[in-house]
Amino acid sequence: MPDRRLIANAVLFQLSWLACVLGGNSYWLTVPAVALLIHFFWVSSWAAEGKLVVSVMLAGAALDSFLLQLGVFTFVGQELLAPLWLVMLWAMLATTLNHSLGWTARPIWRAALLGAIGGPLSYVAGAELAGVGLPLGERNSALLLAAIWALVMPLLHGFAHLYREQYRVQQLARRRSGA
Repeated sequence: MPDRRLIANAVLFQLSWLACVLGGNSYWLTVPAVALLIHFFWVSSWAAEGKLVVSVMLAGAALDSFLLQLGVFTFVGQELLAPLWLVMLWAMLATTLNHSLGWTARPIWRAALLGAIGGPLSYVAGAELAGVGLPLGERNSALLLAAIWALVMPLLHGFAHLYREQYRVQQLARRRSGA
């Protein structure tokens, strides 16, 4: 029987994706906020994954803001930085790396393949639902995003592995010191 936490992790991500894409910067952002709380209190913990979520969120916000500046995306009323709802999607993606998407970490080609396919699909579907402009066109945007995400997903799994090991070493040191 599948682990309930893995299923919850996947469902929380999907609900958050829908809330962010359909709700934008509105009260619907409470959905991913609550999903993050559930994740940290039931699926994992802030100590185990807080650094990963913050790092991925900041890196993703920087990447999407850079792509916005390059003219890959256009957001109504957003000219400099990626909107908050998109940043929240990065936080939610981070919660899946050690859980529902953990199977894609090894071998690394799985992460690259998932990124090359899932990244562009998520952006193109999200653009259609959220009214995000794709000035390069859907096909060209998808091809560019496929190349970017084929690199991004393995990199994100690298962050996850690094922080998981740091947490494991910290926990081991605490047990040894009796703290």
